[in-house]
Amino acid sequence: MSQDSSAADGAAFSRVDSTVPHSARIWDYWLGGKDNYPVDGEAGDAFRRVFPGITDLARDSRAFLGRAVGYLAKEAQIGQFLDIGTGLPTADSTHEIAQRINPGARIVYIDDDPLVLAHAHALLTSTPEGVTDYVDADVHDPRTILREAARTLDFTQPVALTMMQVSGHIADDGQVRSIIGTLLGALPCGSYFAFNDSVDTNQANVEATRLYNESGAAPYHLRSPGQLAGFFDGLELLEPGVVPLNEWRPEPGRSAGEVIALGGVARKP
Repeated sequence: MSQDSSAADGAAFSRVDSTVPHSARIWDYWLGGKDNYPVDGEAGDAFRRVFPGITDLARDSRAFLGRAVGYLAKEAQIGQFLDIGTGLPTADSTHEIAQRINPGARIVYIDDDPLVLAHAHALLTSTPEGVTDYVDADVHDPRTILREAARTLDFTQPVALTMMQVSGHIADDGQVRSIIGTLLGALPCGSYFAFNDSVDTNQANVEATRLYNESGAAPYHLRSPGQLAGFFDGLELLEPGVVPLNEWRPEPGRSAGEVIALGGVARKP
């Protein structure tokens, strides 16, 4: 960030509305974090009463990110990451995983939540050899994202684009495809796309999401498995494809779970 950290934190906190639940803070609440307000805990508990599996989904999403980034940094030897929809800092953020494998990795985080911005200093603790940066930008504005990310990332070299539990914030499928297409279009061949989001196959999740959307929070849109798989069109999917999160290259001993959220990793040919 270009601003002085304390000034940026103060400005960001002044934009935080603690009277309306917010998805990033609710997600933090489900993961056992402390960067949330009572209104977020109330919304999170209401969601969990209807759909108790949401806590497992949050943990599975985080674990999927870890495995995907670990693969990309080690096996695919990707040294640059563009993480969109960062969320609040927690253990094993993208830069921590990538830089443990490749200390010279460069990571740019993108989010437009003022509370994430206020805590962004925790996302900038790079290794001396690498670089991390945080950009306050909206997922709906991919051209700004690319312009600002280009200050840190070299778009002539492969980049891993990650979007975890983000597409649900975008109502229109066509717009999701356009955003992904614009972002990947700026990246060279050999780049990767790692993605996950929730699906509409569990009725309790559908009902909990409906009630959440009536709470005053920014609405979230569940999609079918086919719709999510379609976001990988034109890319080379890695095995095992677009699958339930805990079935994507799971740690030994992990059992398969219900289809609540799907994820996959693909290469740009």
